[in-house]
Amino acid sequence: MFTYDWIALFITFLGTMFLIGELLVNMRGVFAIIGFGFITVYFSGYLETEMFIVMMLVYFLGIILMIIDGKLLNDGTLAIIGAVTMIIAVGFSAPNWVAGLYSVIGVILGGAASLLFLKVFKQRKMWSKMALNDQLTSEMGYNSMNEKYQYLLDQQGEALTDMRPVGTIKIEEEEYSAVSNGQWITCGDKIKVVKVDGTKILVKKL
Repeated sequence: MFTYDWIALFITFLGTMFLIGELLVNMRGVFAIIGFGFITVYFSGYLETEMFIVMMLVYFLGIILMIIDGKLLNDGTLAIIGAVTMIIAVGFSAPNWVAGLYSVIGVILGGAASLLFLKVFKQRKMWSKMALNDQLTSEMGYNSMNEKYQYLLDQQGEALTDMRPVGTIKIEEEEYSAVSNGQWITCGDKIKVVKVDGTKILVKKL
């Protein structure tokens, strides 16, 4: 058993960080070995052989659920269940509530810290579906500006209502909802479209 309860936080933090880090980035098993070593030390420090095996299996069941999520589902459901399973395993293995609390905090912080590995190492492909890696460019068929409104830029028209600042305008016999650029525009005033952002039309008074 560890001399100080806070040591449980340190051990579960490092163990979880390296194990989940191995799932996020491809370190050829190096992180997995390091993480497995820390978690083994944690459980062996508190539990007898029989319960040690049980809680190790429960903890790694959580890891397996994360792997299944990353390989097959990619929606985060099993990953969350796996994280809860890991927390339960370390929490119930502690000899008192203080050590248990330190252990749970260690798992949570370790999981969060493992995300830092993504900034340094290459991400595993199995998590690619959970992140939108491609840029949505016009060359790929995406455009932040609605094509229906794009042609309105620099067009002139008439305000059909007072704009304070939102109102209705008319351009080439079509009516649109628009916003003035800070000016007070009254019904009947001539306007010009100065900016289009998606379906938001910004106009100024002529």
